[in-house]
Amino acid sequence: MFLNSLSGRFLMLTVVFVMLAEVLIFVPSVARFREDYLLSRLERAQIASLAVLASEDMLDEDLEKELLENAGVMNVVLRRDEMRQLVLSSPIPDPIEATFDLRDAGPWDLIRDAIGCLIDPRPQVIRVIGDPVQKAGLLIEVTMPTGEMRHAMLDYGLRILLLSALISAVTALLLFLSVRGFLVAPIRHLVDAMQSYAAAPEDARRIIAPEASVRELREAEDALRSMQTDLTGALRQKERLAQLGAAVAKISHDLRNMLTSAQLFADRMETSDDPAVLRAAPKLVNSISRAISLCESTLAFGKAEEPAPRLQHMQLAPIVYDVVESERLAVGADDVSYGENVPAGMYLRADPEQLFRVLTNLVRNARQAIIASGKGGEICISAEESDDGWTITVEDTGPGLPPKAREYLFQPFQGGTRKGGTGLGLAISADLVRGHGGRLDLRRTGPDGTVFAIFLPKAVISAPEAAA
Repeated sequence: MFLNSLSGRFLMLTVVFVMLAEVLIFVPSVARFREDYLLSRLERAQIASLAVLASEDMLDEDLEKELLENAGVMNVVLRRDEMRQLVLSSPIPDPIEATFDLRDAGPWDLIRDAIGCLIDPRPQVIRVIGDPVQKAGLLIEVTMPTGEMRHAMLDYGLRILLLSALISAVTALLLFLSVRGFLVAPIRHLVDAMQSYAAAPEDARRIIAPEASVRELREAEDALRSMQTDLTGALRQKERLAQLGAAVAKISHDLRNMLTSAQLFADRMETSDDPAVLRAAPKLVNSISRAISLCESTLAFGKAEEPAPRLQHMQLAPIVYDVVESERLAVGADDVSYGENVPAGMYLRADPEQLFRVLTNLVRNARQAIIASGKGGEICISAEESDDGWTITVEDTGPGLPPKAREYLFQPFQGGTRKGGTGLGLAISADLVRGHGGRLDLRRTGPDGTVFAIFLPKAVISAPEAAA
């Protein structure tokens, strides 16, 4: 619910506190209004009394009644020269309930009297004493009903309350928008970043980028970024070590057999002059080479920590050129040709070193498959850009992947694409691409060749797509 949110509770608290402040202003305002109302009645009564005193003739009853109605009072007593004179008078219907002297009234007395007038709805007759205007006498005293005054006070109070409510609503809305902009929005960004990272913690692109302007929130984002970076590295390490542990038994068995064969050949070479040693020497070299290759691949995959990719905007063509040149040097005189179909001005967001490793693994696997077939072939690297991201394809004209490799593709020690292979190259490549938030796919394979595609998104993709 809205009221359970930070914004909702802040809005309600703002309204409550502003209304409380308005109430604290309302009571003195009403007391001041009552005082002004009584003073205005005294002033009108004084003007009416002066008009009577200025007239030398006796006033008729109708004129006296009209003067009292205009003044809003029943009787007017004026004290001049120590003489107390009843200037205007009319019948008083009810006894006088209270007397209020405005000459020495303090703030608390005015507030108390105003509250009492609002609380008591009974029509009353009161006496009010005050100083005459322009010092026209020692004091003036009037008798008046409270009904009209109370009605005016209620009308004034209602207008004050409506104005207070409007001020509270506008103030609360402005504060609500301010809080949402300066606090709630950064907190929501922090929560969204945590949820996005939790969906795919191996995706380095989901690590939060601190951008809050509030110091405390910026510190929280920095701490979260550090924690996410460490956690991503720990998860990658845990996954690698788990896969390595599952394969240790197989590696140990195969490595033992290889090294045992190498040892037997070595012992025979040292103790025998048999000419067959010359024929055994290549077998020894091949056995040792296979053992070394297996050990190197295992150590590379089981390395304690694979650093998170350092994403940057980079030009793709130079990376592809370096990969192709490295493989040309490795090929030597073998009948393998290379092609490049990468736009010279294409830029993408990736880690240059890790992308080089991925392309090298894919190109090297293709070259070894072509050489193993005993026929010539071609390897082509191409790239294209779309609204969603960048796609890099590595296509070869080799014999295609064997059924077992397709069944266990991207699984270490099971998805080898050639005889004697470990499948670590593809597993490492898929892991590196997944760290970029992308994916490595096998588009097709068969007797006419194999095509692998690397997709690097421009935006964060969903967890199922990243784990594919």
